[in-house]
Amino acid sequence: MLIQSLVFRCLSTRKNRLVIEFPRRLLFASFRFVSSFTAHVATEETNPSLKIPLFKEKTKLEGTKRLKLYSKILHDCASKGSLSSAKAVHGKIIKKGIDPDLHLWNSLVNAYAKRGVFGYACKVLDRMPERDVVSWAALFSGLVNEGYGYDVLDLYCSMKKDGVLPNGHCLVTALKACSLSLDLFFGTLLHGEGVKVGVLLDVFVGSSLVDLYAKCGQMELAERVFLFMDKKNVVSWNALLNGYALKGDAGKILNLFQGMTESELRCSKFTLSNVLKSCTYLVNLTWGLIAHSLVIKTGCEHDEFVGCCLLDMYSKCGLAEDTLKVFKRIQEPNIVAWSAMIDCLDEQGQIQEAAELFSLMRCKGVSPNQHTFASIAGVAANLGDRLYCEGVHACIFKHGFESEIILSNALIAMYMKIRSVQNGWQVFKEMNSWNSASWNSLLSGSHNGKTCDRGPSIFHKMLAEGFKPDICTFASILRSCSNLLNIKFGHQVHAHIIKNGLKDNNLVGTSLIDLYAKNGFLADAELLFTQLIERDLFSWTALIAGYAQSDCSEKAIKCFNHMQRQGVTPNNFTLATCLSSCSNMAMLENGQLLHSMAIKAGNSGDVFVSSSIVDMYANCGCIEEAEAAFQGMVSTDTVSWNTMLFGYLQHRQGLKVLETFRMMLDKGLEPDEVTFIAVLSACSYMGFVNEGKEYFDSLTNVFGIVPTIKHCACMIDILGRAGKFNEVESFIKDMKVTSNPLIWETVLGACRMHGNDKLGESAAEKLFELNPGIASHYILLANIFAAKGRWEDVRRVRALMTHCGVKKEPGCSWVMVNGQVHIFRSTDGFHPKHGEIYIKLKELVEKSILAGYVPKTDHILNDVSDDEKLEQLFHHNERLALAFALISINPVKTIRIFKNLHICEDCHDFMKLVSGVIKQDIVVRDANCFHHFKSGICSCQDYC
Repeated sequence: MLIQSLVFRCLSTRKNRLVIEFPRRLLFASFRFVSSFTAHVATEETNPSLKIPLFKEKTKLEGTKRLKLYSKILHDCASKGSLSSAKAVHGKIIKKGIDPDLHLWNSLVNAYAKRGVFGYACKVLDRMPERDVVSWAALFSGLVNEGYGYDVLDLYCSMKKDGVLPNGHCLVTALKACSLSLDLFFGTLLHGEGVKVGVLLDVFVGSSLVDLYAKCGQMELAERVFLFMDKKNVVSWNALLNGYALKGDAGKILNLFQGMTESELRCSKFTLSNVLKSCTYLVNLTWGLIAHSLVIKTGCEHDEFVGCCLLDMYSKCGLAEDTLKVFKRIQEPNIVAWSAMIDCLDEQGQIQEAAELFSLMRCKGVSPNQHTFASIAGVAANLGDRLYCEGVHACIFKHGFESEIILSNALIAMYMKIRSVQNGWQVFKEMNSWNSASWNSLLSGSHNGKTCDRGPSIFHKMLAEGFKPDICTFASILRSCSNLLNIKFGHQVHAHIIKNGLKDNNLVGTSLIDLYAKNGFLADAELLFTQLIERDLFSWTALIAGYAQSDCSEKAIKCFNHMQRQGVTPNNFTLATCLSSCSNMAMLENGQLLHSMAIKAGNSGDVFVSSSIVDMYANCGCIEEAEAAFQGMVSTDTVSWNTMLFGYLQHRQGLKVLETFRMMLDKGLEPDEVTFIAVLSACSYMGFVNEGKEYFDSLTNVFGIVPTIKHCACMIDILGRAGKFNEVESFIKDMKVTSNPLIWETVLGACRMHGNDKLGESAAEKLFELNPGIASHYILLANIFAAKGRWEDVRRVRALMTHCGVKKEPGCSWVMVNGQVHIFRSTDGFHPKHGEIYIKLKELVEKSILAGYVPKTDHILNDVSDDEKLEQLFHHNERLALAFALISINPVKTIRIFKNLHICEDCHDFMKLVSGVIKQDIVVRDANCFHHFKSGICSCQDYC
């Protein structure tokens, strides 16, 4: 009774539900113990057909042979799981009054323990006249198999008190019990016991010690025991691998796996699944392929669990085709495999294929689970098909998952992404309870567009409901503030971030940089950037984009170069942003470097990057290169076609604008509002009045586009440049656009061209009322008066300009030489080479005069002497830039000059003559367009 009471006491102290039931089973088993065996024996006697066949021919066996036979039968019962047979044997022993030897007693204990009948096992063990280590080990083994680690450790102490020394098998079982209960202290005592009894070199004891230390997180001790082992088997390797897997050290797992393959041990599916998970985490395709080859070699390829690990590995490595091949080889993929395959296709951008696979899964009769529905909700959001999204929602409802909070959150995020805000809110309202992810999903719909303004109110409600914002919450609300340009609310959110201790988080820090940069607070953005613990691609890109948006193009390029030196590889958005900076500042050399980088990195196929490349070349005056880049695009959209249209427009290639527009329509692309601005502008400067009217009418009649104020301005420009001022006035009245400054600015420009001082003055007065702070309006009117010789009115306009505090933007020109931008202003004497520049300029003026150049001093509005007017003309900033370029650039190279204002008519004539005199191409980009001067001719056809 000692052992039985000890087991009762041990088991009754356990709080696990299954263990609490054990004492009852053992207690009732004690009362039924003898009667049970008697019943078995009686049944055999009254019904001979039920007798165990093994007894039929052995009835006359006596002594030792009989005991050995019973022991063998009990061993077979334990291994084959025949409890009734074991009871029958035990009944025979009792009925015949056989005195079992130690081996037979141990066989009885083992048979009952292996079948989990611990009441019987304890009864037998308690009645044994003597017990050895095998007796105890049999009971330990059964308890460990059922998960009762703590009870084994208590019984082990009783065994020691009984004077029994452990052997290797006993220690292995006890160490397994320590691993189950994570009892490191008791495990170290057993380690010492193993040293004491001399079984530490046993491979099974060593493997159990490695497993114990690994599961308890003591990887250093586990590795020391592992290295000390003379022989290592798959179990010991797996124990160590599993320890590092629990720790999340994927790199160490791959190092161990390399050592394991060198030892030529046969890997188990458990080993290979751990290795594949590590390859997935590290995105290590090389070792993933090695592991896959071993999967095939060991015959585990069709195992569902290993197959799912392979799916995940290929998916994370971006190999959707290989993932699909693995999936097809799984004989009967379960829901986990289907879900993994859908995830893979979604992650690789194969959204349509993911949706089709989901449909196929349902046709195969595989019922989706919560994870599958969460994945397909993401797929539906990426598809952007509202009907499909609503179908997914209905399917979730049909399967009874509508109350699952994870799926409700996924549905909210899905609806918010497709801009179905009302449906998203409806799902949110119908939820029984919310968590932080629910609010974050709701906030995800307020990142951009018309719903931006909802972000702050959702954030307020979240706080009012008592939810604590997390990293995703702050990233979302900061994005809303960035797009709203709401720096005031952004400051409040920043205070919350500091209060919640998240200011050092990279995602939050990057979002803050984006907020301050977009609102023009670059100093704050730079400070936050320097405070980041780890600067990743997104933080660098946020700062670069901030510089680009604030017209700090040089800083953007410097920041990009610094990022590269830090070893950070740019993505598509970073490259496109930097290309935009090069475009703004006409940094051709930097743009070419970025173009080559995009090709090398494989980013040039991205439509966003390739469109930026086209725009960069067009804005740098290289329209042929822009055209070649456009023609080489893998895929195009409306934006890329618009970029090419405006490229041609900038270079005054109107016929190509209209030709490209027709090609765009032939390819089935739908033009947008921006497209028609380019088309109407081309008609304007080419003088195509009738064609312009037709295109304007087609906006509404053919393409269903409501004309914007810019389209109206283009139509007025078409009529105004043609001198049809009566039609201009009628058009303004009919379209009811009299209150927009852009309209009157266009009219004023047309009046200057045709010298219509009456309508020009009227248009200028309108502009002074609507927008009195624009200097160009005053200057255009003064030019009109100057052309008519109305100098008194010129002085009056200038006085009005001074009175209103309006200052003319200083004119400047710049040219890039050897990667450095050189800026010039009129009569500039501050350049280090100003002496050489003026000498070269004088030489150019003399040569051009010999070629027929006659200065047009009437364009000088100052009432000064002719000599002073000549002096001012000869030293205009674009001429200084030209002279500097000629003394610095190889004569074969095209000279590219960029100007912030319009080029004057005299400088335009001068550049034409000089291009013919020096036999060199000159490209000047002013505020209006590009002028390609070649052999005395300009591409704008003298329309400057």
